[in-house]
Amino acid sequence: MTDRRFHLLPMSVVLLCLAPPVGAQDLEGLTWSEQKCVLYQRAVDAALGFQGLDGLRTEFLTRNQSFIDSGCQAPADVCPVTEAELELANLLTIMTMNEGMASTFVPFKCS
Repeated sequence: MTDRRFHLLPMSVVLLCLAPPVGAQDLEGLTWSEQKCVLYQRAVDAALGFQGLDGLRTEFLTRNQSFIDSGCQAPADVCPVTEAELELANLLTIMTMNEGMASTFVPFKCS
């Protein structure tokens, strides 16, 4: 099996370049919690646009969208099971950390 950790950094750099620029005016008047949720939604959109939906289960996508719909306040309950889901979860974690969020912000947790 290939060690995929080294593939994530270049992909995250590509996605950061593809993501629409976020100006201060886009987030003006929002709390940090609200800003993080907007940034997370944008990261998800960019990552899915790049990676596609192959290998992502409906449950994974639905739970992730529910997290976003809650204003990113719902408890973490999105469990990546497939290889594609794990790659996306890792990528989103890196992307959100690049935006100044803690790695614990993302909703990925398996019980």
